[in-house]
Amino acid sequence: MTNNAVSIVIPAYNEGKTIHLILNKVRDVELMNGLGKEIIIVDDCSSDDTIEAVERYTQQNPDLDIRLLNHTVNQGKGAALHTGIAGATGKYVLIQDADLEYDPFEYNDLLKPLEDGEADVVYGSRFMGGKPHRILFFWHTIGNKFLTLLSNAFTNLNLTDMETCYKVFKRETIQSLKLKEKRFGFEPEVTAKISRIPRIRIYEIGISYYGRTYEDGKKIGWKDGFRALWCIAKYNIWSK
Repeated sequence: MTNNAVSIVIPAYNEGKTIHLILNKVRDVELMNGLGKEIIIVDDCSSDDTIEAVERYTQQNPDLDIRLLNHTVNQGKGAALHTGIAGATGKYVLIQDADLEYDPFEYNDLLKPLEDGEADVVYGSRFMGGKPHRILFFWHTIGNKFLTLLSNAFTNLNLTDMETCYKVFKRETIQSLKLKEKRFGFEPEVTAKISRIPRIRIYEIGISYYGRTYEDGKKIGWKDGFRALWCIAKYNIWSK
């Protein structure tokens, strides 16, 4: 049964030291039009105290609707998202990383095209708009833009940031897809499959970006970029 809430899906792996910080931001944002928040945290078999940190936070914030789902084996970010999406009951499903690279106070910007009845899916772009962006890795940025360009060539979309974390879907839209990628191939796979839904309305809005360094705990690397290339080809050519 759908409730009038945004299901905020947060995959988490070894985020015990900082997950309370992102949860504070999610807690403090007031959603437009009286929308509630269903916070779904999926722990991907962390080796630190992520589970304990979430349980403590839940006890300290009893008014928040927080659900903790656990993987007993580490499977990857995509697999954690699959688990969270499957468990969502809200009107919309919003993807939120457990780190502090993205700002939950921009949720309403993402939700507005959906609430206005204009969109079925909204992507938050780090490469458009006038909001602040931390300056970090040149080749990482070039890689993201190249993957987006290649994805666009197959999907015939004109996205500027296919690899963005911030994606919001109507719940029935995202739950209708059979998603397979268990790691960082989630982004090109979901984009390919969304693009093939008849009459789908996809919007994009500029967001801020507070990138992490690898010393800060950033997990994506060059191998994930090659996997994304493979997934773009796979889900647009061979596995339609």
